[in-house]
Amino acid sequence: MSLKTRNILIGLAGFVLLAGLVSQIPAVKSRLDWRVEVFQIYVKNLVDPVGPVPTALPVTPQIATATLQTTPTLVAQALPTITPTATFAPLPAQASIVSPPFEKQTPNNCGPATLSMALHLYGWEGDQTDISNLVKPVTGDRNVNPEELRYFVRTQAGWLNLEYRVGGSIELLKRLIAANYPVIVETVTSLNPADALGPTDDLWAAHYLLVTGYDDATQEFTIQDSYHGPDLKISYTQLEEDWRPFNNVYLLTYFPQFEEEVKTLLGSDWDPNLNRQRILSATEAATTAPTANGFDWFNYGSNLTYFERYEEAARAYDKARELGLPLRMFRYQFGPFLAYFHSGRNDDLISLADYALDVTEMSEENWLWYGFGLYRKGDYSGALKAWQKADSINPNFFEDQARKAIALVQ
Repeated sequence: MSLKTRNILIGLAGFVLLAGLVSQIPAVKSRLDWRVEVFQIYVKNLVDPVGPVPTALPVTPQIATATLQTTPTLVAQALPTITPTATFAPLPAQASIVSPPFEKQTPNNCGPATLSMALHLYGWEGDQTDISNLVKPVTGDRNVNPEELRYFVRTQAGWLNLEYRVGGSIELLKRLIAANYPVIVETVTSLNPADALGPTDDLWAAHYLLVTGYDDATQEFTIQDSYHGPDLKISYTQLEEDWRPFNNVYLLTYFPQFEEEVKTLLGSDWDPNLNRQRILSATEAATTAPTANGFDWFNYGSNLTYFERYEEAARAYDKARELGLPLRMFRYQFGPFLAYFHSGRNDDLISLADYALDVTEMSEENWLWYGFGLYRKGDYSGALKAWQKADSINPNFFEDQARKAIALVQ
């Protein structure tokens, strides 16, 4: 072997060794693993495309012929009466909150990154990693729910509180910002084509934003977007459209000593049941409009599920699936699984969970519900494997729900 050849081989070996060492740096490893996973998913879907969201399976005549409406008497017995919302003083034409230090999200981490920016406005000194280590310790976990973000604040930043409600509006966002409360909203974003599941991917995904300002003159909000950048602008109209698929959910962090002020700002929506009753009525009305789409029916189903009206909710979700939903819808919202489980529609539960796992394999929520479907079917071994998978993705999942499920078959 010549000296030149030997030097080349030594150089190549050194390069491989250096690349291996660099790839183990946590920040590099997480991004590299993410790219490898995306590539594997893309190849899988080239061979076996996921396809559109499946429509509901046929149901029994007894369930199919039941009306979607509940009698006013039953509603009145089940729900409290909505009290009139307070009259508010006119809002200023524009308002803004001092922007927090911007935090660029790591892969799949918009929820923790956005919450981190919000908490910095209250003197918190951590970062998104502190949050994700608790609520999504595995980078590949694609979703963080509002409940998980609230859990973090209440257990790790107990000198603060976080509440979330549905049915938010442009006017409410402005009112909160004018009172110096930043607001987190869950909206739609379009993914980078490089993150596509396959050639037919709709690139639709959920994304948290921190709203820190508004201006009526331009009809725009100022947002902190952990993916796209700080102090960006989004029109009132666009935000409203992007917010709609997530039931207009919003998250509000505040000091407990100011809770009375927050109650006043939210009015009757401070009460979670009154909030849901109001938005249940609004989403029911939306489904009767000529322009009603899958999101309107999905939101209606989610609000029915909140009140445990599972058979009605299941039929609302059926209609949403019939009208069409994005591929990743069941990566972020799990009301259909709850509705199909409690209304005895186990085949639909399994079918939909199986579809959701084809789209998002790293989802502890989907594995949990897939396991319940298998358990109810009598496949205890399959259920155990599904729940163990859920536990491996997120050992902290909703206070060990997966482990409680595993105990059923051990």
